[in-house]
Amino acid sequence: MKNSDLNQRRQSATPRGVGVMCGFYAERAENATLWDVEGNEVIDFAAGIAVLNTGHRHPKIVAAIEKQLQAFTHTAYQIVPYESYVALAERINERAPVNGPAKTAFFTTGAEAVENAVKIARAYTRRPGLITFGGGFHGRTFMTMALTGKVAPYKIGFGPFPGSVYHGQYPNELHGVSVDDAMASLERIFKADIAPDQVAAIVLEPVQGEGGFNVAPPAFMQALRALCDEHGILLIADEVQTGFARTGKLFAMEHHSVKADLITMAKSLAGGMPLSGVVGRAEVMDAPAPGGLGGTYAGNPLAVAAAHAVLDIIDQENLCQRANDLGLHLVEVLKQARERCPAIADIRAQGSMVAVEFNDPQTGKPSPEFTREVQNRAQQEGLLLLSCGVYGNVIRFLYPLTIPEAQFSKALDILSRALTR
Repeated sequence: MKNSDLNQRRQSATPRGVGVMCGFYAERAENATLWDVEGNEVIDFAAGIAVLNTGHRHPKIVAAIEKQLQAFTHTAYQIVPYESYVALAERINERAPVNGPAKTAFFTTGAEAVENAVKIARAYTRRPGLITFGGGFHGRTFMTMALTGKVAPYKIGFGPFPGSVYHGQYPNELHGVSVDDAMASLERIFKADIAPDQVAAIVLEPVQGEGGFNVAPPAFMQALRALCDEHGILLIADEVQTGFARTGKLFAMEHHSVKADLITMAKSLAGGMPLSGVVGRAEVMDAPAPGGLGGTYAGNPLAVAAAHAVLDIIDQENLCQRANDLGLHLVEVLKQARERCPAIADIRAQGSMVAVEFNDPQTGKPSPEFTREVQNRAQQEGLLLLSCGVYGNVIRFLYPLTIPEAQFSKALDILSRALTR
């Protein structure tokens, strides 16, 4: 079997709207390594877009799924419930950074989690309005497309979108947006678009994912919390990409002195199995009536079993600390490369949520061209990298936190060559 043959079959059988980055096809994987159908080996710094913090096929996850497979695969939790769902909710409730007693509901995808967080917020506040931020990504469904603050490729040709959604500015020092600027943009929304007493929630990523791994300053999160408290608005933290040890904490909101009312989660929650959830203050979570939340596959028992194993692995293998250690190492390599790579405009990191942004050294403008060049150079040497950013000029690093030290060092050597060649 050849990659080229599979590419021809893909183009004939699947629509162009499902964009595919790589020209090679996976055959097997283990921890941080992928092998394609031609036997080529790749170091995986994409991890299925931040899904594999615990690596490909972690033995404990495989064992947990196999054990559940021998019991049952599906009942629909809303029809016939099972203890593992309840136990996972209890574990999340205990550790989620929300005020007071918490409750959790499980779904299937990250977008589904965000959609349900919106439903819960509207049910609780009896208000329609939502505020999100430019550069944010919240999903590809209609409500989450409206929330997403990036047009290409997510919104082109799909409008009109649901109303009562407004976008503020997200702080970004490199692009000249201060915390004061961001908060002023919200005040403009209150003056020009919607009264604060009609806003149900402010939704944001504590570290923007697709937007370029922009880290929310503590002062911004504190100001948002104060604004929400003043006007009875809920604060929703979209932790679909930031959750489960990636930033050096189980949840990125743990880096802040304030707490969200609702937190969405998915991606690395279940180590590659489709599972998402919303955790929040119990009184808020209880706002929808019975039957208002759920889904046929929501909280699938195989995925729930995997999620239990993920939480065990994070604790037993101390992955939060490992995220910090690996992130510091990577940042140091990027700083060294910056001395020989004038295109590097910024390096951002929180734990192992690390990104490097590229501008044209002559014009100072974003350089997606150089970004693609670095990606291609790295892939030629067997290192898979992902780009992001509103201008497509950022490379983000999403290696499994379980990656062996020797392989991590090899990957960073490849990266250094790709940046400075």
